[in-house]
Amino acid sequence: MNPDLLLVLLLLGAAILMFAVNRPRVDAVALIAMVVLPFTGVITANETISGFANPNIVLIGAMFVIGEALARTGVARRVGDWLATRGGDRPGRQLAILMLTVGLLGSVMSSTGVVAMFIPVVMRIASRARVAPSQLMMPMAYAALISGMLTLVATSPNLVINYELIRHGAEGFDFFSFTPFGLPILLLSIAYMHFARRWLRADIADDSLTQSRPKLKKWVKRYQLADREYRVRVRPDSPLLLQSIGRMGLGSLIGVRIILIERGEGRNRQLLARNPDLVLKAGDALLLDLDLPTADVAVLCEQYKVDLLPASGRYFIDRFRDVGMVEVILPEDSRFARKTVAEAEELGHSELTVVGIRRGKVARKPHNLLQAVLKVGDTLLLAGPWRTIRQLQEDSRDLVVLNLPREFDEVLPAARKAPYAVLTLAVVVALMATGIVPNVHAALIGCLMMGLFGCISLDQAYRSIQMKSLIMIVGMMPFAMALERTGGVDMAAHALVAFTANSGTYAILALLFAITVFLGLFIVNTANAVLMIPIALAIAKELQVSPYPFAMIVALAASSAFMTPISPINGLVATAGNYGFADFIRIGLPLTLIVMAVSVLMVPWVFPL
Repeated sequence: MNPDLLLVLLLLGAAILMFAVNRPRVDAVALIAMVVLPFTGVITANETISGFANPNIVLIGAMFVIGEALARTGVARRVGDWLATRGGDRPGRQLAILMLTVGLLGSVMSSTGVVAMFIPVVMRIASRARVAPSQLMMPMAYAALISGMLTLVATSPNLVINYELIRHGAEGFDFFSFTPFGLPILLLSIAYMHFARRWLRADIADDSLTQSRPKLKKWVKRYQLADREYRVRVRPDSPLLLQSIGRMGLGSLIGVRIILIERGEGRNRQLLARNPDLVLKAGDALLLDLDLPTADVAVLCEQYKVDLLPASGRYFIDRFRDVGMVEVILPEDSRFARKTVAEAEELGHSELTVVGIRRGKVARKPHNLLQAVLKVGDTLLLAGPWRTIRQLQEDSRDLVVLNLPREFDEVLPAARKAPYAVLTLAVVVALMATGIVPNVHAALIGCLMMGLFGCISLDQAYRSIQMKSLIMIVGMMPFAMALERTGGVDMAAHALVAFTANSGTYAILALLFAITVFLGLFIVNTANAVLMIPIALAIAKELQVSPYPFAMIVALAASSAFMTPISPINGLVATAGNYGFADFIRIGLPLTLIVMAVSVLMVPWVFPL
């Protein structure tokens, strides 16, 4: 082993360790790699950042935009509502329809986004059938993972592997090259989960899960919000006039939370969200959450020259068309974790206010919430305008919607652009499937159509692109280049071939699948694919056989992250389904072996050696 290879392996080991402990974030690890690798002398700085010119990076970003447009137009939500209706009371039928739906949706849009949107749907299905959500959450997650085996654009590892094939002189995969493997695997996983779900917890841990979707009054009781609602009107002589909310004294008081601002009356009435730059005017009505004794409220009104208006005492329930609420979960990679509520609200620049925190079954008393430190898995109750809640439902990066009240359906506008979004998706799939234009060109056409039809705005499109994922991919590409250049890839290929010298090609494919899955226990699937695909192609070259079976094996294995909650998809359902690490091992290991057997047997049949 030469010194350059040893140095690259040490850096790679350090990166894998940081990925495993999730410290720092995965995109930060990638940036560190991009900075450090040029100092080894193996690759140059220009080669390190060359991944940004990779057309697959543009393709992945474009698919983020298309997936966001599908979410914003309500396509996925309508499918979820249909699922909740068609599932009926038969658990087996519910599970089959759920996994099929999630798998098919995940094949054309972000599987993580699909899971995030379907968590409330699963909650509703579970409550109707009187079963524990844990019986459905893990099957849904596994279907989302398997969706990456259905189409070329279903998941980032497929695109990375396809690019490497092309770079090595092959033609690359077609849009539906993955379908002959993914579809049987999805059907087998449905059959397997039909029996394996009995090994999951069947107890219903929370009484909210045994009921239908809650009404606002239930949350008011659970989070002890009664008699905290106040409405005040700003007088012409108030010191709050012509001051922005971010600078006025009222907003900085402990125990005073601004929910919304009413401006004007009648048809001229406007409902303004909390915004630090918003300047108050005389006659504005402030909807407040107050954690103050009655006497202090009177003093506050006198001090700031505001008039106290009548309130129901039921925490804005009578104003539900204006003030909405939503329960959310704090996922593992949320930037709000380990922050106080005050810090999180400032960091997120959100128009929503945290009015309640639940950790497990127990809701925290709503006193001094601004100073409460948030933890991964916390359930937060947010209050604010419905339009912001709808946007939150479509963005799962920092907060995942757990439950919406019944009142949400009464204020949710019709998704008029949904037919245009479906049409655009059909055009993109047709272009990719026929190969009339390159995949990246087809995706960009789809983005343009979504914008022209009004399915998504330009600002929303930019926000939908997950730069964290793109930087992680670009940052891991130099490792593959460095390993190739230092001989590490050829060394690994020689070792695998020698280890299975007397066992044949099927044994090599099985071992390659197993190594990829094992590496996926510690790092995310895209980084896994970036590291393993050069080794797979080197094995094919040494054996002088077709590279397609080996590339496909790596792709299928990269999407088989069933045994650990480290993936974003499993991480979401781990909290919502109350799963432990042992649950994923117990259920995921047999499924991994099933997928491995099917893959090793079918891949050489579809792609002859």
